[in-house]
Amino acid sequence: MTTTLITGANKGLGLETARRLVAAGHTVHLGSRDAARGRRAAGQLGDRARAVQLDVTDDASVAAAVRAIEADGGLDVLINNAGIEARGPRNEVVGPADVTADMMREVFEANVFGTVRVTHAFLPLLRRSASPVVVNVSSGLASLAHMADPGHPAAGYPGVAYPASKTAVNMITVQYAKAFPALRINAVEPGFTRTDLNGNTGTQSVEEGAEIIVRMAQLGPDGPTGGYFDVAGPLPW
Repeated sequence: MTTTLITGANKGLGLETARRLVAAGHTVHLGSRDAARGRRAAGQLGDRARAVQLDVTDDASVAAAVRAIEADGGLDVLINNAGIEARGPRNEVVGPADVTADMMREVFEANVFGTVRVTHAFLPLLRRSASPVVVNVSSGLASLAHMADPGHPAAGYPGVAYPASKTAVNMITVQYAKAFPALRINAVEPGFTRTDLNGNTGTQSVEEGAEIIVRMAQLGPDGPTGGYFDVAGPLPW
C-alpha cells in the first residue's frame, strides 16, 4: 500500500489530486492549515483519506504532522502543493513597480521555505520507503526560457514574487534529486487551473490540472528524477 501526503489538500488541485490517488489505492494524508477544513475534505474521500493539520510555514505544525504520519505507518509519496501568489486589493497581480520585499518574503515563506521545511522534515520517513517519490508543484511561470521569450504566453505575466518563488522551487528540485538518487523528485506544471490561488481565473479545470501531479506521484523506481514536466512532457528551465 502506498501512503501519500499532500500539502494544501483541502481544496483545489490538492483535493482533486487526493481524490484521484485515493481512487488509485493510495492512503492519502490531506495536509491543511485549518484542521476543520481538512477533516471535511477528507470526509468526502472515504476511509483511505486522513486529515492532518499542517501549516508549511510553521515548524511545530510540520513536526507534529511528521509524528502523526510516522505513527500511522510512514510515508512513500510527498506532494508539496501548498502555495500562495502575491495579489493586490483588487485581486490584481502585483508587478515590479509595486512589489515589496515584504510581499516577496511572504510568498517565499510558503512556496520556497515551506517546500524545504516539509521536505527536510519528512526525508527520514521517505528514505525508509521502498519507492519514495517527491512531487513539487511548480508553475510554467518558473521557466526562465519561457518568461524571457516575448513570443511565449507566459512572458505576458507581470508578477515578480510568484514566478521567482517557483523558479527557486525548480532549483530545490534539482539539488534534492542529485543528493538523494534513490528518490524520484520532480517539479510539475499543472497549467493555468481555476483555483483560489488565481481568483478562479484559470482556463482549465482542477481535473485537468491534477493530471500531471497524479502521474508523477505514481512513478516507480525507474522513473525520471530531477526534471520539470507538464502533461505533454519535459519543460525548459
